[in-house]
Amino acid sequence: MFTKRRLIGAATALALMAGAGQGALAQDKLYIPLISKGFQHQFWQAVKLGADKAGAELGVDVTFEGPDNETQVDKQIDMLAAALAKQPAAVGIAALDSQAVIPLLKKAQEAKIPVIAFDSGVDSDIPVATASTDNMAAAAMAADKMGELIGGEGKIAVVAHSQTSLTGVHRRDGFVNEIKEKFPKIEIVTVEYGDGDHLKSTEITKAILAANPDIKGIFGSNEGSAIGVLNGVREMGAKVVVIGFDSGKAQKDAIRSGEMAGAITQNPVGIGYETVKAAVAVSKGETVPKNVDTGFYWYDKSNIDAPEIAAVLYD
Repeated sequence: MFTKRRLIGAATALALMAGAGQGALAQDKLYIPLISKGFQHQFWQAVKLGADKAGAELGVDVTFEGPDNETQVDKQIDMLAAALAKQPAAVGIAALDSQAVIPLLKKAQEAKIPVIAFDSGVDSDIPVATASTDNMAAAAMAADKMGELIGGEGKIAVVAHSQTSLTGVHRRDGFVNEIKEKFPKIEIVTVEYGDGDHLKSTEITKAILAANPDIKGIFGSNEGSAIGVLNGVREMGAKVVVIGFDSGKAQKDAIRSGEMAGAITQNPVGIGYETVKAAVAVSKGETVPKNVDTGFYWYDKSNIDAPEIAAVLYD
């Protein structure tokens, strides 16, 4: 949980901005730090790849870091404070908690440091742009596929990755709302949260299957959630439709083997690239779109090797 002690520490770091910033501003290259949600999943490595690509092409100094896992909100806040204390030209943030980062974003705004949100927005209009997937629409597509694959009726469940990040909230709501609207004969028996951790999500899935032996399908809302669902289904020997989100070798292998019906993939390289591109533009006083939609795609065994899909998948 975000604490007062962390806020005091963050304020102290920001108090150093005026002095520490002069050196940063004197650098030959623009300095743009990106603070991600973590490095737990291959998704973030792909985002970093895109950010580094943009940095190299645009001639700016890009750094990319995040906490060890997607529950460490305090650690992410510390990283953001440290980055802001260096008076960057702009900063990118993929907020673990859409509320907890706002005090620091207000400080950034006061210091005239443009903020670019990526992957997940925040509950504020401070970010001048957000580079992300339309997660509501992407999850709705996953719901449509689930409805089709289980014949439009039966019990299903959701193993989501977060109640505090907007990606978690939007994917949950996008999926649940689409099922309720289009498939009245499908019952969502539960929505559980595994923090994007595959081990926790595995145990949650096993409990869901034990309580609902007649369940027909489970949706995992990010890479860690989906792998947890897959592992739980394997361990229980269940026969259910598994739909995932994101990519990674484990999901790709499961889709090729038929253990997973399919998944939604984002464009993580594009997210990283567009975040840096927008940061450079706003730092130069240029106008950028408020929302940069980086796209999403459904992939399954039938199209996983198609060029347009292979280009947005990663291991």
